[in-house]
Amino acid sequence: MYFYKNEFVHKQDIQISPDDRGYYFGDGIYEVFRVYNGQIYEGPAHMQRLERTASEVRLPLPHTSEEILSILNKLIQHNNLIEGTVYLQITRGEAPRAHPFPTQAEPVLLAYCTEVKRPLATIQNGIKAVTQPDIRWLRCDLKTLNLLPNVLAKQAALDHGVQEVVLHREGTVTECSASNLMMVKDQVLYTHPANHLILHGITRAVVLRIAHALQLPVKEESFTTEQLLQADEAFITGTTVEITPILQIDGQSIGSGSPGPTTQKLQAEFERTFLN
Repeated sequence: MYFYKNEFVHKQDIQISPDDRGYYFGDGIYEVFRVYNGQIYEGPAHMQRLERTASEVRLPLPHTSEEILSILNKLIQHNNLIEGTVYLQITRGEAPRAHPFPTQAEPVLLAYCTEVKRPLATIQNGIKAVTQPDIRWLRCDLKTLNLLPNVLAKQAALDHGVQEVVLHREGTVTECSASNLMMVKDQVLYTHPANHLILHGITRAVVLRIAHALQLPVKEESFTTEQLLQADEAFITGTTVEITPILQIDGQSIGSGSPGPTTQKLQAEFERTFLN
């Protein structure tokens, strides 16, 4: 069961117009919500980010945040989803192709559920990554549909036989193709500031909150690829990847080449908080 244009419908009954600005301009926004035990993880934080992105791209939301969360919860119930994700997309609407905002178009909301198990193997055993220049636009803090650079980066990772790409702008690490990045050096947790160059990740914020609760020193400041390669630990954060260790970057082991103690401590607290 999907939700499309104000009603719950079956997938085969959805007809997306070729005049939808999301189709030909990527003129839309989205969120991916994690569901644990049938409940939305950090729902209010996701909605706050959705509202911010909508405001920045001047896209009116078709419903209030409370109404959207109610729709998503009903969708979860319709699909009997226990563990997985809910994808929500809102485009500016249908209009003849022209760059200026249309005067008559109404926003189009689409949402659907997918059963997705926790990636326990990579969470426990870690992943490998490569570095690559960050070629994205300068509003990476907005969660819009224009993800072709991210798609190319993720494919580059697979082409290199690894799971993720670490992006950098002239040597300064930003984030990854589909996740935020953190490193540990001398028992201090570092991550790029939440400015326009990275997505303000929901799980990133959760991890920082957990780190403060555990009294782990945190520095939200930029670092270089060279500093990253000399880190004691590194890991990615994200809605579907949770907290996943990075064991190797560009063929070089990070720290001991195995999940580090700080990463494991954060993982344990995350599970205690959200999964018990």
